[in-house]
Amino acid sequence: MSESKHSHRVCPWWLGYFLATPLRRFLQNPRTILKPWVSEGAMVIEPGPGMGFFTLELARLVGPRGRVVALDIQPKMLSALKRRARRKGLLGRIDVRLVKPESMGLTDIKGRADLVFAFAIVHELPRVEEFFREVYEALKAGGKLFISEPHPRVSEEDFAGTVRLAEAAGFKENARPAIPRSRSVLMARGD
Repeated sequence: MSESKHSHRVCPWWLGYFLATPLRRFLQNPRTILKPWVSEGAMVIEPGPGMGFFTLELARLVGPRGRVVALDIQPKMLSALKRRARRKGLLGRIDVRLVKPESMGLTDIKGRADLVFAFAIVHELPRVEEFFREVYEALKAGGKLFISEPHPRVSEEDFAGTVRLAEAAGFKENARPAIPRSRSVLMARGD
């Protein structure tokens, strides 16, 4: 798969309200999905958090000593995320960052992150190889990359191409978590 197969269409900010609805928990429960991969005190990077459907649970799981770095290119998504996190008393655990499409700006985190949680975001990226390079550098040795893409929007062939691009960046496949309406893979930094 070449990068040109990705749609590069960013989820509109207003759709974030639908993606953050509590009804979504019946199909994709954040705690069930995240708990096996997130530990207390961890640093987790979440590109494209939207309005925080997974972010708030990540903040609960990393605890007061952990950190969630939430990166988005849309100020309105981040404003809503901050509002929701503040109401839940979790904002102090979340580093909310507005980034540019061409870079996540993670040089200050180099080699420190335990997990990158990329849920329904890779297919929106204009430069997938650069994304995997940045993620690889941000993760500590043995750090994990969790990729989940929406099915059927991302075909099996395109998802396999995404996995190959991650492998080319140095990641090794660990597991294929079963998540409804998604194609998912857990990969480790291959040091």
